[in-house]
Amino acid sequence: MEKNILKKEEDFHDKWANSVNLDDVLVDEFFEACTSPENRQIMKWLGDVKGKKVLELGCGLGEASVYLAKKGAKVTATDLSGGMLKVAEKVAQKHQTYIDTVKCSADSIPFEENSFDIVYAANILHHVDLEAVMRESSRVLKRGGYFVSWDPLAHNPVINVYRKLASAVRTEDEHPLRMSDLEIYRKYFRKVRYDGKWFLTNLIFLKFFFVDRINPSEERYWKLILKDYKKLEKLYFRLEKWDRFLLKRFPFLKRYCWNIVVIAKK
Repeated sequence: MEKNILKKEEDFHDKWANSVNLDDVLVDEFFEACTSPENRQIMKWLGDVKGKKVLELGCGLGEASVYLAKKGAKVTATDLSGGMLKVAEKVAQKHQTYIDTVKCSADSIPFEENSFDIVYAANILHHVDLEAVMRESSRVLKRGGYFVSWDPLAHNPVINVYRKLASAVRTEDEHPLRMSDLEIYRKYFRKVRYDGKWFLTNLIFLKFFFVDRINPSEERYWKLILKDYKKLEKLYFRLEKWDRFLLKRFPFLKRYCWNIVVIAKK
């Protein structure tokens, strides 16, 4: 990735890290809340991670790295932002666990081949050179290891309007994934499975905007769904039930979900 883009990403996330209150970093909720269907799916696929060597790409505030460490994994958290890594370390201390941290770009991973059992990437692939990240992730994974990820998709017109409205809390170089990008996964991994999350459940975003009058450029909706998950639980589960029904019977609708969640086996 171009150096100027990397620098903009680093500066954006360093600024974000400086504004974070540790009490607002929701670790367990990130995997267990009703409004965390991506990570609930990933843990269902992975099962017990105790003793596994896990590399997280773009760890951000450290929610995933700390959660997996609490589950007994040996976690190395990486991020382009030194500020984010400092926050992740503090979050780990708060939860009385430990993670290694390494500052690097996801497309240039400073580890030897066959080093990890799992590579985890959440909400980062739409910021990076996807093929470079797939190549590097495959390289550092052990044979039979898993690459797991979730990221936004580019096909939903309502979500695309939201992205324009939320420009102040996003970086200008983001590029949501397309279904065709799954071919890049398949180029580097033997077996690839995916699912779509947030189809009718996207109506919660419309509720935030039209009913609650929450400015999407002042409040990150993807953080708010975790913060307010208890208030949203009844509505979310009703909508998720319809999502399961529709996406099972009409798989082509997955392309119009907000996020895609993927597991790829080396």
